Amino acid sequence: MSLGPTELIIILVIVLLLFGTTRLPKLARSLGEASREFKKGV
Repeated sequence: MSLGPTELIIILVIVLLLFGTTRLPKLARSLGEASREFKKGV
């Protein structure tokens, strides 16, 4: 199950509304680190 560009845009808008633009860089950094750790483990 893969996400298309439309779904990604909708998710991005929802995340922006939930977290606001001030906390977004910290959130993105932690998501990137989690993704890297997950890929290392797999």
